[in-house]
Amino acid sequence: MPEAAALSRTRLGRLIDDGAVQVDGHVVTNPKAKVTEGAEIVVAVTEAQESHLAPEDIPLAIVHEDDDLIVVDKPAGMVVHPAPGTPSGTLVNALMFHCGDALSGVGGMKRPGIVHRIDKDTSGLLVVAKTDAAHLGLAAQFAAHTAERAYRALVYGVPDAGDPRLRGVRGTSFEPGNVLKITTQLARHKTDRQRQAVLFEGGRHAVTRARMLRSFGAPGVLSEVECRLETGRTHQIRVHMAHAGHGLVGDPVYGGRRKLARGALPEAAQTAVAGFGRQALHAAVLGFEHPVSGAALRFESPVPEDFAALLTALEAA
Repeated sequence: MPEAAALSRTRLGRLIDDGAVQVDGHVVTNPKAKVTEGAEIVVAVTEAQESHLAPEDIPLAIVHEDDDLIVVDKPAGMVVHPAPGTPSGTLVNALMFHCGDALSGVGGMKRPGIVHRIDKDTSGLLVVAKTDAAHLGLAAQFAAHTAERAYRALVYGVPDAGDPRLRGVRGTSFEPGNVLKITTQLARHKTDRQRQAVLFEGGRHAVTRARMLRSFGAPGVLSEVECRLETGRTHQIRVHMAHAGHGLVGDPVYGGRRKLARGALPEAAQTAVAGFGRQALHAAVLGFEHPVSGAALRFESPVPEDFAALLTALEAA
């Protein structure tokens, strides 16, 4: 197919199933049918159909928008895509309303193309495709790990190359600049389907790098870190940092309900940490090549109000 058609293998497979492909004048519905040299193949690409997803007038923080894509700063508490447990009120519903007729169609439907996701209670930057061409181009960059993604997180303890404990944690190592590298496989937990588990055989390859920005309290109490994703797996930063013994503050799934020792921080700071009701994680930097124009794009987002207030309380301590 011509590259300009921007048809994915999945979309082409669906077109074959729908009887939209002819070989030498005959409709072919078997995607495994053999073709011969010189055969004429005609693919009838219909206009994008209306999506079953409902547009909803939900405010959005738009960081960048053009004819091909849109970059938003998602608030904590918003789910990215509708699912059985969250059929409405999602980022996709909001984008359906905001973009309206500007959505030329992704995968044969008039809907935004989700290239990557961030958890419901994680805030920050997300790029979404408005066209098939943008969706394919962005997906290729995320698959090749060329997109830049950096997160800010508040974790228990201080990841440091001088910590002898980390030498015994499988999958962890340090790179120049005191950068903690975590390399494991990740897969859905065997008994808790809402969690991800660290594996070293099977699963999907995952690499996270974490660099301490500053520490708070007595040595080894809390630290603000920058986490950079080489791969982008479900819950990757949360499960990787917990595996290294530096779980995120407020994380109800991987934080292990960890509590600070009495006197580790002044009472006001202790209260602020204990009262933070979500994982302290924010997608702060997003960079990629525009999938159509080729321009280099990079965006930064400051931490949201609740995260900033927590850091302020720690700074005051």
